[in-house]
Amino acid sequence: MELTALNVVSLRCAAEYLGMSEDFGEENLITQTENFLNEVLGSWTDSVKALETCEEVLLHAEELHVVSRCINSLTMKACADPSLFSWPMQGGSDMKNPDGTLFWNGIRTSAKPHPMGEDWWYEDVSFLRLPLYKRLILEVGSNGMNPGRVAGALMYYAKKHLPLLGRQSSIESGNYAASRSTISATSEADQRSLLEELVELLPDQKGVTPSNFLLRLLRTAMIVHASPSCRENLEKRVGTQLDQASLQDLLIPNSGYSVETLYDIDCVQRILDHFMLVDRDDPTSNYIEHEGQMTESLHSLTPITMVANLIDSYLAEVASDVNLKLAKFQSLASVVPEYARPIDDGIYRAIDIYLKAHPWLTDSEREQLCRLMNCQKFSLEASTHAAQNERLPLRVIVQVLFFEQLRLRTSVSSWFFVSENLDNSQNLSGNLARNDLHPQAGGIHGRIMVDDMKERVSELEKEYFSMKQEIEKLGKTKVSSWNILLRKFGFSRSKSKYEDPKASKPTDTKELPTSSAPLINGGENQNNEPVD
Repeated sequence: MELTALNVVSLRCAAEYLGMSEDFGEENLITQTENFLNEVLGSWTDSVKALETCEEVLLHAEELHVVSRCINSLTMKACADPSLFSWPMQGGSDMKNPDGTLFWNGIRTSAKPHPMGEDWWYEDVSFLRLPLYKRLILEVGSNGMNPGRVAGALMYYAKKHLPLLGRQSSIESGNYAASRSTISATSEADQRSLLEELVELLPDQKGVTPSNFLLRLLRTAMIVHASPSCRENLEKRVGTQLDQASLQDLLIPNSGYSVETLYDIDCVQRILDHFMLVDRDDPTSNYIEHEGQMTESLHSLTPITMVANLIDSYLAEVASDVNLKLAKFQSLASVVPEYARPIDDGIYRAIDIYLKAHPWLTDSEREQLCRLMNCQKFSLEASTHAAQNERLPLRVIVQVLFFEQLRLRTSVSSWFFVSENLDNSQNLSGNLARNDLHPQAGGIHGRIMVDDMKERVSELEKEYFSMKQEIEKLGKTKVSSWNILLRKFGFSRSKSKYEDPKASKPTDTKELPTSSAPLINGGENQNNEPVD
């Protein structure tokens, strides 16, 4: 009978059970199998085969320490530098590279090095069953292997043994019910157990496991109804590195029994809460709080700013869901602090989509929702869109116009400063070179531009105060009257990126709000007149 890597473990256990030692004859089976097993453990491929066969006689192999010897052999080879040895031979077959270098039984017959990546051993060990694979992963981790390589091996194993992990979300594929029904109760239990074990094996270091993989694990955990502790573990892992996530991965379908909304917004809320908790305790945070104000550090794109943009995009995506309650939308949006948003275009777009999909909101609810945004942090495009937006409360539109006037006045003041400096420099140049008439012409041209700007500012101020008086007289008017007033001052209706094509067209029959509560801070103009 020929000894091979596939039968040596079983024969070794049988020889021990039958007592075939040297007491009953030289070169008995225990000695033969033990000597051959030592040869097997010198090869990576044969060691993997031997470890796989241990599952058939696991109790006997454990007593003879065959399992631990195989795992120790694989651990040593996996943690070693592959460029120094010729152990990693995938598939157990002879391999030959393009230049003819031959590999046999893990022995390189040519001195020319064969390049190998750090993931060379992932596939070989992925055929092991979970109990033995878990022991191998724990062993390589305790022997100082890089956590990134350990996480990579676990990701490879999970993708191979969790069919749902690679599936798209139900919203994208449209086959959520079909994919859900393909998993029998038995296989679902197996996948649930496997997923929970793999989550426990993931390294704890931040950023080692990609956020998109963690979110896919979380989505799969909800589908197979993993334990609450497993889902909480994944949510906390994602929360620590939420700035690395993408919108597509964050759109987790709501797979609960009582589906209220299309996406699981409560899950995202918990992830965001954990991120804010970690960011607040992080000493390397790029924002420093001082007397209620936040000062940004030298880094322009901080993690919390990236998370703010991500949450604003997420809110814009889920805002069109008619079942999304106002309180839930406000709760998620208010978690992000104001200093995290350099501009408020993203949250304005989300609010506008929500108002469009929920036309039945009362005036007080609309004003309460608009308090989430700061009109002073609108871009020019957002301000132009908001000034014509019939869904916004009237007070918000007036404030948008007011802050645009302040912005224009500041711009004109800077023009004055530049013009005066230009005049002084041109007069100085004229004194030095009297024969050159161009600087004088430039000064005249600059003064003409400044005069024109003065006239324009004066006209805008008159129009603004005239608008205030007419708005006060209007009181509770129809939206059509407001449109006439806007057209009078030169505003025209135009579509922009803030319009949501998926939402239904709003009706024009609702009355505009007339609440007198201020929406944002800083509601005073330069003449100390309160904004109405």
